[in-house]
Amino acid sequence: MNGVAAVLWDMDGTLIDSEPFWLKAQARLVAEHGGSWSHQDGLRLVGSDLESTVAVLQAAGVRLDGDEIGERLIDEVTAHLRSGVVWRPGVLELVSELALAGVSQVIVTTSPRSMAAVVGAALPSGSLAGIVAGEDVTRGKPDPEPYLLAAQRLGVSPSQCIAIEDSPTGLASAIAAGTVAIGVPNVVPLVRAPTWTCLETLAGTTLRNLEQILTGDR
Repeated sequence: MNGVAAVLWDMDGTLIDSEPFWLKAQARLVAEHGGSWSHQDGLRLVGSDLESTVAVLQAAGVRLDGDEIGERLIDEVTAHLRSGVVWRPGVLELVSELALAGVSQVIVTTSPRSMAAVVGAALPSGSLAGIVAGEDVTRGKPDPEPYLLAAQRLGVSPSQCIAIEDSPTGLASAIAAGTVAIGVPNVVPLVRAPTWTCLETLAGTTLRNLEQILTGDR
């Protein structure tokens, strides 16, 4: 049996290339209310939970209540996903290999369960052991709660889990939970640190590579 007990996947920007949809939805909503919004403003929200995103959009001039803002964003992004999920490079190959090897895989996301379910249904059949979504926790990323909950539900130690993220916020959550964290940059830069491993892409990444990262033999 290999040493990787589970692989915990961030969703937006890591499993799927959905960040551009979030950025467009945010910008469109602010523009509708005459507010000021830049691409950089959107990038600062990458990895944030929905509650934090809502607060920033309201501060930028969106005159809607939090529930309505959340619904508008979720509906727009989910519509894009239903028309076709765009996977990040190497994801489907790695997910399939892990499934064949019997390694548990969980989506750990700040997005709602309804959206994560669309992505989960598009993954290879039987590859996903569960979903930890935004409504499952009281404290979202960068708090460790989402990753701790994923490990707890699987009955495994966080230290035997590989967490894969694309944002500083997500990496902070994974590291604080005690997982072995891998960062794969996407729309925001990642400042390298000894507390996590940087992979420029998952293309060509195998279970053996993950085992080496888990044991420090890389």
